[in-house]
Amino acid sequence: MITCYDVIKTLIRTEKGTALEAGRKYLFQVASKANKSEIKKAVEEIYKVKVQDVNVVIVPGKLKRVRQELGKTSDWKKAIVTLQEGQKIEVT
Repeated sequence: MITCYDVIKTLIRTEKGTALEAGRKYLFQVASKANKSEIKKAVEEIYKVKVQDVNVVIVPGKLKRVRQELGKTSDWKKAIVTLQEGQKIEVT
């Protein structure tokens, strides 16, 4: 059985992500198989907030080279979650 902690991997704390918090938007790294409704339910359950909208982006992996070998990092899924008016996630 998949839990809400399996859907939401981590809250992304970057400069771009911090700038979006003023507009009630938060960035999350989520499971690649998760859909928008699962992400919404998981965020509401974990953080006890009301979600207005969820946008999903698949971030392509980057090419990496180790000596002569050429490789690629894995693709991952990012969710941009917009909260309802007056809602906020407490980040420490």
